Amino acid sequence: MSLTHKRKVRLLWGGLALLFFVTTAWLLWGNTALMVTEVQLDLLPEEGEYVIAQVSDFHNSEFGEGNRRLLSLLEEISPDAIVVTGDLIDRPTRDSAALDFMRQAPQIAPVYFVTGNHEAWIYDAYPDLDVKLKERGITMLQNEAVDLESVPIELIGLDDPAVDLRDYPDASPETILTDHLEQLVPVKGEGSDDKVRILLAHRPEYIKIYEQFDIDLVLSGHAHGGQVRLPFIGGLYADGQGYFPKYDSGLYHGSDGEGDTLMMVSRGLGNSMPLRVNNRPEVVVIRLTGKQPE
Repeated sequence: MSLTHKRKVRLLWGGLALLFFVTTAWLLWGNTALMVTEVQLDLLPEEGEYVIAQVSDFHNSEFGEGNRRLLSLLEEISPDAIVVTGDLIDRPTRDSAALDFMRQAPQIAPVYFVTGNHEAWIYDAYPDLDVKLKERGITMLQNEAVDLESVPIELIGLDDPAVDLRDYPDASPETILTDHLEQLVPVKGEGSDDKVRILLAHRPEYIKIYEQFDIDLVLSGHAHGGQVRLPFIGGLYADGQGYFPKYDSGLYHGSDGEGDTLMMVSRGLGNSMPLRVNNRPEVVVIRLTGKQPE
């Protein structure tokens, strides 16, 4: 073997080792480097601003010791409300990081929580989680609505349909969601007040159901941004939507792109799968402002 050939082999292995190191570092950074996605929506009937920070698909993650980096980021945003749109915990892991975060978050702003499929899947432990969250000052919206103070906003929260499917296994998720919404929200075109109705619902794939009702904005998650984000294409796979999901990240104008029910889909923070690829953990900030004069 010539010296030149040996050098080529060493260079090849050295290059592969460097590529492996750089790729590993990039993947680790991309799974822990928090980012903020901000949108402004002119939905309020009068002048003013109301800021909502959306945390979704936490999956018992940790961003710094005691989630200090995440909490500091939320403090910098200084929201009027924090909404947690499901999958706070992750089976079968413990819930300590999630509960510690939910203990500290109400010191920043009022926190509203709806369940995701992972909360439903823990089954027997779910009542215990319910109690722990309420002890920490969290408002749980379990197929309930609440009017916010000082602003004409109504928050509507839906349990993930998997919660009801435990007791009614023959029902469809579509029927479950429709039945609950009929009890909470007027159907489209029948709302007669100036309330801004914001729906917290974990799963974006049911937008065709949500938009049948008098809902201005849906805040959702679940899709994890498609887990792997491909350049110029988007997400690769999302539970409930399959490969190349239609609703994986960002703001949607109804199910067909032209509706007046807006839906913001957060890529979320954590993982129920080992790694995100090209898909940094995300906190969404919604700045609601007064409608501009026509």
